[in-house]
Amino acid sequence: MTQNNDHGMMEEIVLPEHLLPLGSVLGQGVTALDLCMVLAKIFRVQYNEVALLRLEGGLLRFVFPEYLRTTGAIPLSSKAVAAHTALSKKAEIFNNFARVKHASIFETIKADANSSDEPAAPSPIQKLMSVPIMSPDSAVVGVIQISRKGLDPKFAQDFSREDLHDLELAAGLLATAPALLAN
Repeated sequence: MTQNNDHGMMEEIVLPEHLLPLGSVLGQGVTALDLCMVLAKIFRVQYNEVALLRLEGGLLRFVFPEYLRTTGAIPLSSKAVAAHTALSKKAEIFNNFARVKHASIFETIKADANSSDEPAAPSPIQKLMSVPIMSPDSAVVGVIQISRKGLDPKFAQDFSREDLHDLELAAGLLATAPALLAN
């Protein structure tokens, strides 16, 4: 796979075979949903367990899931895991996320608030990977998070170090993805 670098030259990026589907969602005309569906398949999660956030003026704003775009933003000054990821520029795994002190406000928002039937409350996040998305000059442009939700942590598979490494590789490609940069 090739990608433009700072100097307009093409840089060859070699991906492991299981990450090759990412190449199909990095171009023009690809939506955040398309991108997150591919990530969900790669990491064996539901697409609503993928969050893509863009950094704008000290705030992390949701690009995906779509229904969280209008619910607010996460200030970098907050204690949110996504804010910590952006500030530290470090990838993290939380396989005991339900026990980690965190703001659960976004977990409580239902995907379809307009539904006439009262659906069950969303399941809480049990496992989480959080990775910064950085530009070629090492500036944070966003955060990607992959979670596993469930009513009980024993029903959610742990993330591995290999999963985290794969998400870091994916994040390296996302910095210039139109799906992240477009509104």
